[in-house]
Amino acid sequence: MEESQKRPRFKKKTGVQPDVNALVNGVLAKERTSLAKAITLIESNSPNHHSFSQAMLKQLLPHTGNSVRIGITGVPGAGKSTFIESFGTMLCEMGHRVAVLAVDPSSTMTGGSILGDKTRMEKLVKHPNAFVRPSPSGGTLGGVHRKTRESIAACEAAGYDVILVETVGVGQSEVIVRGMVDFFMLLVLTGAGDELQGMKKGIMELADAIIVNKADGGNIKLAQKTKSEYNQILHFLQPATKGWTTRAYTCSALQYTGIEEIWDIIVSFMESTKKSGVFIGRRQSQAKEWLYSSIHDRLSQAFFQDERIKKTLPSILKQVTNEERTVSSALEYLFDEYKRP
Repeated sequence: MEESQKRPRFKKKTGVQPDVNALVNGVLAKERTSLAKAITLIESNSPNHHSFSQAMLKQLLPHTGNSVRIGITGVPGAGKSTFIESFGTMLCEMGHRVAVLAVDPSSTMTGGSILGDKTRMEKLVKHPNAFVRPSPSGGTLGGVHRKTRESIAACEAAGYDVILVETVGVGQSEVIVRGMVDFFMLLVLTGAGDELQGMKKGIMELADAIIVNKADGGNIKLAQKTKSEYNQILHFLQPATKGWTTRAYTCSALQYTGIEEIWDIIVSFMESTKKSGVFIGRRQSQAKEWLYSSIHDRLSQAFFQDERIKKTLPSILKQVTNEERTVSSALEYLFDEYKRP
């Protein structure tokens, strides 16, 4: 008998469909494995998986919305991962269930992702009340917008009452994450002088709190000075949330000092904004933004998946790059093709 006949060939399984009901039941039963699978389905770029993820989310929707959503961004070296681990662990020990959605930067050339947050949050990852999910952004901010929002909903349905969303930290991503969280904090380093010069005013205006991290050892006095400098600037900026005064605070994520105060500030923020109606107004506004964003994503997807566009686009691109056709002319031509019956 020939060798090929003796050994059965490996056949890749195809057409295996996700069991939506099993995923929903697992998520509602607070099973971390089921939640991880649910988010994997949400993050899938397969058009086939999209319908399944939406069917799953439809069933989970009545169980969402019961959390405080916190966005966290920071300058390089500010210690975001250390802060999130210390902050998240403290909340878990207080009895909260904490989900961390850490969106890592993906390579626009290879599509790869560092996904290093789990290795930097070793203690939090092991805590039974925590769920840490590093997710590649896929090199596109639009992907972060939809998938992170839907991942937040899945985490809420699984009973996580505090959701921490760490931004990619590349400019526009802060604006996107601001549009999906209740409270947004900016982590900075001590010695603000040069940093303040280079920091965009717009990013500071997004923050509900600025946290000067690494206020420990011989750095404490400098941290206090940095806090004062930020507070002086914040005095002249438009608050990120109506009726709330954004201020700077100090902490040491490494030594767990000042961490409890930050949670007290967030609790005070939630009480204040819920009482004034700002909280529900922001949530409603975010739902509206989510709808518009989803419309843009769907239209873009439909356009580029159209067979006529796929056939025509390469030659049009070549004409534009060779300066044989203007961009406006190319745009009109492509849309005429797309709208043609």
